Order: sequence, then structure tokens, then C-alpha cells
Amino acid sequence: MNQSAVETAHLPKLPQDLSRPIGCIGSGFIMADCHLPAYRQAGFNPVAIASRTPANAAAVADRHNLTAYDSYLSMLSDADIQVVDVAVPPDMQLSVIRDIVKQSHKIKGILAQKPLGVDYQQACEIVDLCAQADIVLSVNQNMRYDQSVRTCKHLLNEGLLGEPVFASIDMRAIPHWMPWQEPLGWVTLRIMSIHHLDTMRYWLGDPQRVYCSVRPDPRTTFKHNDGICLYILEYESGARASCWDDVWTGPAREGAAADIGINWRLEGTQGTAKGTIGWPEYPTPTPSTLDYTTITTGDQWIQPRWEEVWFPDAFVGTMAQLLVALETNTEPAISAQDNLKTMALVEACYLSAAEHRAVEISEIHSC
Repeated sequence: MNQSAVETAHLPKLPQDLSRPIGCIGSGFIMADCHLPAYRQAGFNPVAIASRTPANAAAVADRHNLTAYDSYLSMLSDADIQVVDVAVPPDMQLSVIRDIVKQSHKIKGILAQKPLGVDYQQACEIVDLCAQADIVLSVNQNMRYDQSVRTCKHLLNEGLLGEPVFASIDMRAIPHWMPWQEPLGWVTLRIMSIHHLDTMRYWLGDPQRVYCSVRPDPRTTFKHNDGICLYILEYESGARASCWDDVWTGPAREGAAADIGINWRLEGTQGTAKGTIGWPEYPTPTPSTLDYTTITTGDQWIQPRWEEVWFPDAFVGTMAQLLVALETNTEPAISAQDNLKTMALVEACYLSAAEHRAVEISEIHSC
């Protein structure tokens, strides 16, 4: 076993050319506090920013040494950029990307936030628009670059865990919901669960079917169905996966003691890996963890550790994989076509919860 490879498996591959200019659309938390600090840390070249609120864009530009524009249309027209980082609410993504593809003579790549549009059909339209414009589209499924998730994938790729048997993610955390969610009526499936569904696809491949059960979160005041979400994924290989996305996690905000955290586990025929996700401790930098044992290591747990954290360090990886794809003329590691399967899995969860039945992914995925 190459232990040094395990200890560095969480690090993303970086492009050789770091100078490709990046334009940013959106100036909220995810851009200001995650994307841009990560890009500066990695040596990437964000140069311009615009958002719905020009004053916010100007403040973020001043903080991160960018040029602010009054609108993203003027930025797309005037700024010297080749890659666009789109961090806007999902109901705005389609219209923004329609405008970006009109600049296909100079725009080479787009990194879009998840979820890719408001539903699977809109995601298909976005993917088609970029394909027709010959623009490389990738999706910011950043949990794939959480350090423990990525290292677990390395263990699977190296065969150290054998054939996957069972995987689980148990989230007991209280997210900060965005104002734009209320009119859309979403809480967990498209915002939090999409991370876990995509991680299971990253680890285990595409499931055949999913069964999902949901109930409203008592803390969230606007109308919604997908608060607490429980789902089981079935694989043709016989593997099973289960996720418990509990955004209530007891009355921790109402006076009771808190018991908050995210734990994951993957059991294979040759070994077991388990870990934690450090994100619930944000803004305190808390690295995720991974412990693993195999039939060759014997009765001990191997515990690689790292200093990097999911927020913001994982965002180096999501932009890096797009820049590498542009540099090498290859598919991004998180390609838009692949992400359609994650979007289809999310839609299957909604259908399963509404109809109280297991849903085949093939019922949804068609484009």
C-alpha cells in the first residue's frame, strides 16, 4: 500500500497555466467567501465581477482586487475573460447562461452552481445551449472535492476496500437557507441532498432506483415538503446506500443541547472506511476526517489527516478541473453530461416522495 498516495489523494490536479482570466457572476457568500478565497489561494486569475446588486459586486471586487461591472452583460461584453463562474440562484441560471453563450467567440468554459437550473428539464436545456455554443460546461458539485470524500474515492479506485457493499451519510445539521428558496418552495433535496446523492454516484456509480421519504422541517416557516429527507439507493451490483438528511436535528436552536455533525461510512468486501464532514463547524476551520481498515492492515484503523477544509478549499478543485479540461481539451472531471444524472436522481427522489414508491432513474434520465 502506498501510504503517501493516500495522504495526498485529497489534493486536486491543477492546470499548468494559471493565468486564464475568470469572470464572476454573483457576489453572495458562496462567491465572496468560498470561490474567490480559494482561487487566490491556488493562484487562479479572477479578474472581473458583476451581480444583481452593483454595490455588493463593488464591495467584493474591492475585497478581492477585481474590476466590478454594473451588470454581467457589460462584463461579458467588455471584460477580457475566457471562463465564467456563475454563482446565481438556480431560477436565474438559464437566463444568465443564455446570455453567456452569445459570447461564445471568447468564452471557453462555464462553471455553474448546483443545482443546474430549477429541475432536470431545465438542466438539459442548459447543457444543450453550451454544447451548441462549443462552451465547456461544468457543475460545482464541490462535495466531490471534500478531502475525506475524495480520499475515500481513492481507496475505492485502488481496490483497497474491495467491492462496495453498503454506504451511508448521516447529516444532523442546520443549514442557513437562502431567501430565494422561499418562492421556489425548496428546502433540502435540491440544496443539501444533491451533495450526498452526487457523492454516492461518485463513489458507487449510478443506482438503478431510489426510494425517498420526506417531511417538512418544523423550523422552516415557509411552505415546503422536502425538509427532513430519507432515501435508499439500490444498485444492480447489489450494493445499497442510504442517506439521512435531518435539518431539524432536534430543538437545538430552541433551547435544547445541540448534537450536530455529518458522519459517513462505506463498507466493502475487503475493508471499511468511515469519516466526518467538517462543514457544520463553519466558519471555524474544521477538517473532515477519514479512518479506514482493510483485511491487509489487520486490526487497526489507518487515519490520514490534512489541514485543508471543505469550505473554502474544495472550491480550488471544482475550478481546477474545468481549467485542466480546457488546457488539455478533455472532459471535465465533473462534466455537465454527468451532472444530468445527478439532477435526474434528485428528480427521482421528488417523484418517489410524492408517489410513495421506488422510482427507476431511467424514468427520469432521457436527455
